Amino acid sequence: MTSCHEEGGAAVAVAGMARIALVGSPNAGKTSVYNHLTGLRAKTGNYPGVTVGRSVGITKVDGVEVAIEDLPGTYSLDPISPDEQVVADLLAGEVYDDGRPDAIVIVADATTLHRSIILIAQVLGQDLPCLLALSMTDELTVRGGGISVDALSTALGVPVVPVVANRGVGIDTLRAQLTSFGQWQRPPILPPVDNDAIDAWGRSVLEAADYAAPQPDRRTRGIDRFVLHPLWGTLIFFAVMFCFFQVVFTVAAPLQDRVGQALTWLGALVSDHVGNYVVRGLLGQGLIGGVGTVLQFIPQIVLLFLLIALLENVGYMARAAFLMDRVMAATGLEGRAFVAMLSSFACAIPGIMATRTLPSSKDRIATIITAPLMTCSARLPVFTLLVGMLVSPQTQWGPLSAQGAAMFALYMCGGTSALIAASIFKSTILRSDLLPFTMELPPYRFPSAKTVLITMWDSAKMFLRKAGTIILGTSVVLWVLLNLPARPAETEHMSPTDATAYVMDHSLAADVGKAVGPVFEPLGFDWRVNISLLGSMSAREVFVSTLGQVAAATDPDDPHEALATMTADDGHKIFTAPTVIALMAYFIFALQCMSTVAVMRRETNSWRWPAIAWSYMFVLAWIMAFAARSAAIALGA
Repeated sequence: MTSCHEEGGAAVAVAGMARIALVGSPNAGKTSVYNHLTGLRAKTGNYPGVTVGRSVGITKVDGVEVAIEDLPGTYSLDPISPDEQVVADLLAGEVYDDGRPDAIVIVADATTLHRSIILIAQVLGQDLPCLLALSMTDELTVRGGGISVDALSTALGVPVVPVVANRGVGIDTLRAQLTSFGQWQRPPILPPVDNDAIDAWGRSVLEAADYAAPQPDRRTRGIDRFVLHPLWGTLIFFAVMFCFFQVVFTVAAPLQDRVGQALTWLGALVSDHVGNYVVRGLLGQGLIGGVGTVLQFIPQIVLLFLLIALLENVGYMARAAFLMDRVMAATGLEGRAFVAMLSSFACAIPGIMATRTLPSSKDRIATIITAPLMTCSARLPVFTLLVGMLVSPQTQWGPLSAQGAAMFALYMCGGTSALIAASIFKSTILRSDLLPFTMELPPYRFPSAKTVLITMWDSAKMFLRKAGTIILGTSVVLWVLLNLPARPAETEHMSPTDATAYVMDHSLAADVGKAVGPVFEPLGFDWRVNISLLGSMSAREVFVSTLGQVAAATDPDDPHEALATMTADDGHKIFTAPTVIALMAYFIFALQCMSTVAVMRRETNSWRWPAIAWSYMFVLAWIMAFAARSAAIALGA
């Protein structure tokens, strides 16, 4: 089974195959059906904005390949946002030269079938072969509802297959019918097009199918009395986030120590057994000291993604978005914007893409240029390193980790700054009316361990892929810059460690770092910090890998201690408390990821907004770092 994700390559993947589009409302189980049919791992979630573009996969039925296209969730074919426009355009044949899909599988939630009637009627009105995959039929029964699948099929005039998408029940029956779409039953008369007439048609369909709506989920209703309460819900939200970072630090710290010990042992092995000076330096400093330093934070990264996956799949993230709609309204944005910002906690790129669910173009741009202020996972290694320099891991507030509290504060600063920035933009150059926000809140569900682990692994794999490509490539380039020119004449009578330090202090990288010194000198940054900041333009984690290279070259036996005690050319300690605090402030606000800038350009179709975003965030980062350093010095830190 193969896949071609996103709009750009989909036409190639489906050439010569039958194309079947999956259409459904958000949270209907559409992407779970897609994953089971194709064997792929498209991200699933229970709030809108997860699928914001086309994904194309291939399934086989009796040796015949069929292309399955997973489309964004939509409530109707009257688009009000870019992602809904994708659905309408594709079904109208306006996306590719291939024209319209050959057939459509409509995925509808049996527990909320009455809310899917307009979409079902509009899709049937496309006059293409259609099949209804009725999901969550098990939950309908458990909650006291019911439906006659055969009667529903007769009333609609199309085949109906009941499925339990999250467990794969009914998927084989659905797959077996995909190649015979030419023989699918078709409605003798297409549904009406007028919305009032559609409502009457829908009521008659549900009556004919003996549809009994399910009773409200008592467990969900009881929990939501507290979780969605304006006061208690807000307190619960902050408590959840606080506990989130306590767990990340307390559970992952021992594992991080083990990884660090393994890297130190590996570095010593290279130092003792690799004779060639250049190869030994590249392996010990460039790879183990650089990339290895970033990999040391894998336990925190994996645990972060695990907790996010749990919160998403259990149903809490949808509540957080609904709860924060009140806060977002004060900024001039709506709850869907908060969904995009929530996504940015993992990475700003999917967060920016999730803005396609916003119907207002000004809301989209305001969210796009402020979402990178949310503290993404790429900052986690940086903040973990800096927090470790500032706060001792032995410092506890009762049972609570002081490092975890510091990390929580950093994340809260990022989230708060994003909301303030959005409010400023929405009240000035991007002023527009606030649109109403509606969101379907799913019942709380216990996700399967497989679903959570797959979600966690896919996110962690992205981090590892970055470490093996962008961070590795940048680390090698920086190692070259840190070790050229070699200066053999000046270092001939020095010890290997002193020679390495001398070369580094007079390297091309040092020249670059010192050249930008006037910009960062008021912040207390040494050239080593400057070159690390410049390297982090490719990926924020490169800041950590560059400092890891410098530390490994200074003291290969104990690079962590070397980093903590490192001194500048004037003999003063580099990483004083005010400097570390300034670095924290800088990384909260600066937009350093060029991949994010590129996605901004694609989503806004202009370089204007990425330029505005990068500029205001750099200025803000510099000012806040200067203010934080000055305050720390004034307080005697």
